[in-house]
Amino acid sequence: MSTYNSAPFLMRSETAGAQPKPAVHMLAVPSRTLSSDAIMRGEREIGIEHHGALYRLKVTRQGKLILNK
Repeated sequence: MSTYNSAPFLMRSETAGAQPKPAVHMLAVPSRTLSSDAIMRGEREIGIEHHGALYRLKVTRQGKLILNK
């Protein structure tokens, strides 16, 4: 059984001076949003050509999306 007491640690860190929390960065809102239904059109996997490379966008059994090169 652990008998570690975190109270002295908390007191020391509080008296050492409060550090400001980093700013929360908001993600930019995309200029265009598409539903996955509109992209997949009932398929489980589609190909996306991008700069000469073929990517595969797949819907997993859990309904999540995976993009592979």
